[in-house]
Amino acid sequence: MIVRPDQHWFCRLLGWHGSVLPKIGFRLSLNLAISLTAIVCYPWYESLSIHLTTAPFSLLGVALAIFLGFRNNASYARFTEARTLCSNMLITHRSLLRQVKSVPLEKEEAREFAALQIAFSYSMKHQLRESEARADLTRLLLPRWRDAVLASPMPASRTLLCIGQWLGEQRQQGKVSDILWQSMDENLNRLSQTLGDCERIASTQIPFAYSLILHRTVSLFCTLQPFALVNDQLGMTPLVSMFISYTFLALE
Repeated sequence: MIVRPDQHWFCRLLGWHGSVLPKIGFRLSLNLAISLTAIVCYPWYESLSIHLTTAPFSLLGVALAIFLGFRNNASYARFTEARTLCSNMLITHRSLLRQVKSVPLEKEEAREFAALQIAFSYSMKHQLRESEARADLTRLLLPRWRDAVLASPMPASRTLLCIGQWLGEQRQQGKVSDILWQSMDENLNRLSQTLGDCERIASTQIPFAYSLILHRTVSLFCTLQPFALVNDQLGMTPLVSMFISYTFLALE
């Protein structure tokens, strides 16, 4: 989860980084061009007795607002689930490290295990964001784990396997009892489940048919509404049209 620092309200008002404006800027420019076209062509289609009113667009806007509200609720539910998974992973990591530190191990062995835990978090982050993990994993892992993790197409899962192998080695040496090993293995299973749930959230998109009909309806609404506004608000048509279009395009 990306946590941004607090900003002054005026800086946030004019902030560009993280804003939706770069994505919808071109479509807002098209909407401005359509609004200006509607103003220029107003005398022509007024002579043809073409009168578009805002009443149909008001009803359509209410329906679009409801559909967009459902979509935002679904997005927030995914965010809430991801935040819960993140906290569960943090708790599991703490439990694992506490269990390892309760075992009489060498200081370097405990650091090796902690490095594997940190490497799992980094590899999971890069795997979900589809970014390059080599620099972080090279910095954290010892050579005997590094090559296997870097060569794997699923580095997070491979790191979990390395943690399991490390625990198995300690069990064979008699440093970890069977009861403690079973408890730690359950924590590893929780980490594996958290990884699978995060992969599901990252890879499961909103159904294409739902997104397509919403995208087409919003585009049609933003294209035609300047011709309805021009009758009542000739001078303010571009400003009002861009404000309405920004609201719907940002939510889309």
